Amino acid sequence: EVKLVESGGGSVQPGGSLRLSCAASGYTYRPNCIGWFREAPGKEREGVATIYTATNYARYADSVKDRVTISQDNAKKTVYLQMNSLKPEDTGVYYCAAGGNYCELSRVWFSYWGQGTQVTVSS
Repeated sequence: EVKLVESGGGSVQPGGSLRLSCAASGYTYRPNCIGWFREAPGKEREGVATIYTATNYARYADSVKDRVTISQDNAKKTVYLQMNSLKPEDTGVYYCAAGGNYCELSRVWFSYWGQGTQVTVSS
């Protein structure tokens, strides 16, 4: 089964930047899709960005488009989420997830999840 480990979270001021990493291991076949989701206390877990690993095709939530970039390094088996111009609304636990056929901003298509990394944006 696929094991995912997130890192790179932290506390920043509004307008700051963070780079999250998702290291994958333990798989026989490379996951077709890697996604980033976030969850604030008392709120639904929502999709942030996804990447189709075979083509690098990416999708972004409207709330983060133009501020977030998802990318991958196949040699390192790692997917990154670069976040710029962060806002307090970006605060939450960010999860990395691996899926199969579909690479959309919905958690229903993802089978494997990491433990999450905390992102806090405050002044």
